[in-house]
Amino acid sequence: MLLTFTIALLLGILAGTITGLTPGIHINLVTVILLGFSGLLFSITTPLIIAVFIVSVAITHTFIDYIPSIFLGAPDQDSFLSILPGHRFLLEGKGYNAIILTLYGGILALIVIILYIPFFIYVLPKIYVYFSRIMWIILILVSVFLILQERGNEVWATMIFLLAGFLGIASLNLNLKEPLLPLLTGLFGASSLIISIKQKTEIKSQQIDKLKNILLKKKSIIRVFIASILASPFTSFLPGLGASEAALIGKQILGDEEKESSDGEFLFLLGAINTIVMGLSFITLYSLDKTRTGAAVAVERLLPSFNSADLFYVIIAIILTGIISFFLAIKISKIAAKNIHKVNYNKLSLIILIFLTIIVFFLSDFFNLAGGLIGMLVFITATFLGIFTITKGLKRMYLMGCLLLPTILFYLI
Repeated sequence: MLLTFTIALLLGILAGTITGLTPGIHINLVTVILLGFSGLLFSITTPLIIAVFIVSVAITHTFIDYIPSIFLGAPDQDSFLSILPGHRFLLEGKGYNAIILTLYGGILALIVIILYIPFFIYVLPKIYVYFSRIMWIILILVSVFLILQERGNEVWATMIFLLAGFLGIASLNLNLKEPLLPLLTGLFGASSLIISIKQKTEIKSQQIDKLKNILLKKKSIIRVFIASILASPFTSFLPGLGASEAALIGKQILGDEEKESSDGEFLFLLGAINTIVMGLSFITLYSLDKTRTGAAVAVERLLPSFNSADLFYVIIAIILTGIISFFLAIKISKIAAKNIHKVNYNKLSLIILIFLTIIVFFLSDFFNLAGGLIGMLVFITATFLGIFTITKGLKRMYLMGCLLLPTILFYLI
């Protein structure tokens, strides 16, 4: 068992590194492919070992995916908001620092996950029934809270939120294989890349500081720790809310700081919450028998009777994978930082944009031309809405209406 567990863990880290570094490839795609071959895999190993592999892929992905998000402006569906402060760091020659801050957040997340395990196992099942009855009210309050952050432009913020929401409703009802791929890639990925190409962005030589010099001040670390504890657990059982939304809420909990300090804290916080949400999604599966991530869905299908012994191995996989991924991501980001200024960033952005477009077309429905075209229509519409939001000078968090509004209507109707 120990040998197969170790092999599954290491293979999962390798696969998670590949998915994390490849723009447009999400962990959900890997789990779908893996489940398709589950019959063959069951003849080789056990469902628990396959589940350990999936957990390792998912956790590794949360550490690695900030590298393309920050250096290429090609975000993953769980880390797209990192391109906002992350890109500012990159343009200042501090892209490596930005990634390291998210990695520190990932390590902090492992501590928070361990602290929250007793709560999620013994307390959450007893209070969740009360939350479920007022779920739509909570989500509306969160949406209003986010919109009110755009002081003086609440009307435009509301319009963007609603337009994104209607687009999300349409996308989720078009019978696409991966409806979130064209939607989120257009809103947050392609729109940023097009703006970058239009502005002829040039990347400076990146400075590579020692790790001890990148760490935030003690006060900031405490603030992020408190914010992650307060904001992240809700996204583990509240539908429609993910890591990025929790980070935005957490940022408001942190309050105002100097710009660079605020950006650094946000990246630290986003790195923490992204990993916390993924890790706690497996604990939520055990305690509530509910899934909040694609990886948790895969584990549920592999282990329909998810018991405490299975949970033990999953928790060990989360912790070990997180530690290994932290050091692996440092090495990869250092290589990227040393070489990113040597490439033509506009050409690279164009290549990434073309690659994302191809990914969207084929993954919308590989075996159906009409499905691919519908996916492209969603992608193009979402891209224009993202560009409009950027040029209007509005925060892109209002584009999260694409997930929040459909979820609110689901609970209302």
